[in-house]
Order: sequence, then structure tokens, then C-alpha cells
Amino acid sequence: MPGKDNRELSEGIKQKAGELGFNICGIARVRGLVENVVRLRDWIEAGMNDKMAYLARDLDKRIDPGRVFSGAKSLVVTGLSYYSDVLQRDPEAPLLSRYTYGADYHGVVTGKLNRLLEWIQIVRPGVSGRAFSDNSSILEKPWGQEAGLGWQGRHSILINKKIGSMFFIGILILDTELEYDKPCTEDYCGTCRQCIEACPTGAINENRTIDARKCIANLTIENRGPIPAEFVPHLGKRIFGCDRCQEVCPWNHDPDVVSAPEFTISEEIAGMSVDEWKSLSRESFQRLFSTTAISRVKYEKLMNNIRDALNQGGSL
Repeated sequence: MPGKDNRELSEGIKQKAGELGFNICGIARVRGLVENVVRLRDWIEAGMNDKMAYLARDLDKRIDPGRVFSGAKSLVVTGLSYYSDVLQRDPEAPLLSRYTYGADYHGVVTGKLNRLLEWIQIVRPGVSGRAFSDNSSILEKPWGQEAGLGWQGRHSILINKKIGSMFFIGILILDTELEYDKPCTEDYCGTCRQCIEACPTGAINENRTIDARKCIANLTIENRGPIPAEFVPHLGKRIFGCDRCQEVCPWNHDPDVVSAPEFTISEEIAGMSVDEWKSLSRESFQRLFSTTAISRVKYEKLMNNIRDALNQGGSL
């Protein structure tokens, strides 16, 4: 077991994170990310958060983890890949975003982080912490960059040189000092604009933000009403989320990562035909998707998405 000084504990945290299945791990000192305030406010004032009103609340908490967890001093930022070589087999079937494959990531990531916290508390008794994964106001992508995990690509998603961008970010806030990694200050996108050019609805802004009013991921998930008619022809069979900007990203071509068993699509879902999707019953929806991220939407919403996606022959 490592010693209790900051360097040894930090090295031990990263080693333990790897044992728990995380692909990458970095550590950042808690501070206010004030450099993100202007862009965030401009994005909200332009209405690009669409109907997600919660994104406009608690801006102080979004930039300062110390307002989320009292006494916060360090952030352990992790990445857990959901990249998979096992995909849906019927080329005519409606498409799911790869992050929906397998178990709901919220519980998987926070579960691993809580196990990491338990280990830390053995090594350094008295430490308190709190785990998050896409379930708080914290700006996860900027903190990933702050912890040295990667840079925010043109598609707004954090990219790591080794494993690409198809990974879940998990954050463990701790009330103890650690040794900190250098922030990633390089932009390895270079002049590449493939994600911007490939976006079916032109939702990617030049400043590495997304206009949620146009984004297929938002329209098929967060948007509770019908998908606006002007976007239906561009769904490209997508019924829950959209991976197009990540699919074309060169950093996601053959990433150095082994598919996590938790996020491998089930044989039954992978093999569903277009007809089986069209006739999906409420009972089958509950059985197949109640433990996945797809449970975020109601049965009626998913079936409406299926009808919209399959009744058009739009672009990729």
C-alpha cells in the first residue's frame, strides 16, 4: 500500500483507478474556472440550451466545485471508454448512440468512483469526497482538460490522444490536497473540421459549443415534444442520440482501448431487425432498456422517434 504523502497517494489513486477499469485518470486542484464564464453566459443568452433550463441555473456552482462540495481541494477526473466494436447488425434498423449500449453509465461510473473513495479513506483516514458523472452542475469537460486528460475538440467533446473521445467522464471531489497534473494546453485538432462538416443539422458552433436547438442528441432525448419537422429529414435513422461528429473524428479511428464489458450491447438488442423495432411493445421496452441510459425517455417518446427516423430517407 502506498504511503500517505501527496505524491504517493496520487500515484496510488491512478493505479487503483486503472484496477477499477478506468482508462485514464488525472488530478486537478480545485479553483474557479472563470475563463469559461463568458462563453457559457453567451451560449445561454443565445438560447442554445434549448428547453434545458437547468443549464442556466447555478452558474457559480458550474465553475467552482467548492460551491458544490464544502472543503473541496482536489478533483480526481477519470475517463471510462464506451467505444465498442460490437454494433447493431441490421443496417436498416434505427440507430442508437453507442453510449447507450449496456448498463446506464451513471451508476457504473459513480459506483467505481465510490469504490475508489473507499480505498482513499483507508490510505488517508478522515478524507471526505463525493462522486459525480453527468449528474451535477460541474463542468466536466473543462475539468478533464484541467486534469490533463485531453483537450476539448471542435465538436465540444473532450478528446484523449490514446482513447479518443468516446468515454464517460467521472469526477471525485476530495477535501484533501494531492499532487496535481498539468492541464492540457495543446489543441491537437489542428485544421481538421470533419466534425463540423459532418454534423447532419449544422449544430456545431465555431467556438466549440453546440446549439442544442439543432442537435439530434438533444432532439431525440432531452426534447420531450415532437422533433421539429425541419430536422426530421436529417435524422439518418437515429432514434436516441447521435455519434456522427465522433464517428468522423480521426482520433476515434482505431483507438487504443478494450471495450468495457459493462457497455457492450446485448446480443438481443444488437440483433433487432427494423420490424422488431417498429413493433417494440411497452413490455419489451421495459425489459430491454430499464437498466440502460435509454430509460431516460418514455416509451411513447422512443416510438415517436422511431416513426420519425424510419419514415424519412435523410442524410447521414
